Parts: sequence; structure tokens; C-alpha cells
Amino acid sequence: MKFYSNLCIYLLLIILVSCATQKEKKTTTPAMQEKEIYDQSQERIKAGNYSLAITSLELLEKRFPFGKYAEQAQAELIYVYYENRLYESTVIAAERFISLHPRHPNTDYAYFMKGLAKFSKEKELLSSVPILGELTFKRDLTSAKESFDELTDFISRFPESSYVGDAKRRMVFLRNLIAKQEIGIAEFYIERKAYIAAVSRADYIISNLPNSPVVRKALEIKVQAYNLMGKKDLEKQAADVLTKFNEASAKEETNS
Repeated sequence: MKFYSNLCIYLLLIILVSCATQKEKKTTTPAMQEKEIYDQSQERIKAGNYSLAITSLELLEKRFPFGKYAEQAQAELIYVYYENRLYESTVIAAERFISLHPRHPNTDYAYFMKGLAKFSKEKELLSSVPILGELTFKRDLTSAKESFDELTDFISRFPESSYVGDAKRRMVFLRNLIAKQEIGIAEFYIERKAYIAAVSRADYIISNLPNSPVVRKALEIKVQAYNLMGKKDLEKQAADVLTKFNEASAKEETNS
């Protein structure tokens, strides 16, 4: 009798466990799974574990591409890629977000991060060079120029964005870096008697980087190049521009 009693209790427990399991299966919906993955990604971001956050967000996108958290996951992937120094992935994720959500409130962030990723890539390349100096003009500054163009585009599109101040500060660094390289190349061309090429580099600085600290030097190179080519009329024109520039600079210094 006792045996049958124990058997009944055992069978009852099996039934209860089975029912509980079935209930769990019914309540574990795709929406709940999506939120669990998203919450996990947020915990990992808060902990600064960006590699695992990438894993969570990529899984969320893969399993729930049209889910409740899809747009947020796409935006946050830009951030975690950047924090993990995956700059190429940052740019790709930003471009994808812009393509999918051109009118999204966070689109300005995506444009800004495109420029920031290329800026940070350039900064890391610079930090790997022990001495800049004379070597600056020999380096490939493609990333710097791309970053400058991306940030310029961002500011023109979103002049009221909260990221504009940050973008402008970084552009000053990039502008001066690019200008320094262009001056170095122009001086190199003067030494090699490639005067037309030197004038071309000087013109690039004057037209595209008018606020850089080497504009005066660019104007001086134009005067020098035209003098060495024997083009007196062009030399005089360049000299007149240089004189006006010096006068304007002196006036600004007096007023400040």
C-alpha cells in the first residue's frame, strides 16, 4: 500500500513539473526573448564590456530585424563598434543606419560618428609615428581628409545638432594637420623646381583651409614660385594678396 502511495506521489510530481514546463514554453514568447537580449546588451554596455555588447546587439539584429528594439540596436551598434576601436565597422554601421532611417531623430548622430570614426583612426595612426616634423608631408592623410569632409558634411546637414561643437573642435585639429602637410609638399615642389605644382598646393590651402595658421606661408610660396618662373604679373597679384592678408591679420590682432 505504501508503495502505491509513493508511486502516486511520484506520478503527481511528474505531472506538475510537466505542466509547469509547458506553461514556461507558452510564456517564453519571441517578444520576451528579444527584450532579454536587449537588456543583456545594455548591462554589457554599462559594464564597459563592448565586445560582448556587440555580440548581444548583433544577435538581436539577426533574430529580430523588425522587432521593437531593432532601430535602437542599430544605433547602439555604431557606438559599441566605436568604443571597441572597430572604426571600419563603425562607419559601415553608421552608413547603414542612415540608409535605413534617413529621417530618424538619431540620424545626426550617425553622420557625426562617421566622421569621428575616421578622425580616431587618423589619431591612432599619428600616435604610431614617433616623430612627425619633416615626415608629416610624406604620410598618407587620406583618413584625415575623409574625416574633415565627413564632419563638414555633418555640420552643413545638422547645424543645430548637439554634436556640432565637438565636430568643430576636431576639425581644427584636422585642418591644421592637412594644411601642414600641403605646405610641406609645396615647399618640396619649390626645391624640385616644380613651381606650378607648388602653386597648386598653395591654392588648395588658401581655398579649402582659409583659417589654417599656414595661409600666410601659402601666399608667400605663390609669390616665390611666380618669381622663380619669371611671371611678374602673377607675382605682383600674389604679392598684393599677401599684403592685404598681412594688413587684415595685423588689424585683427590690434582689435583683439
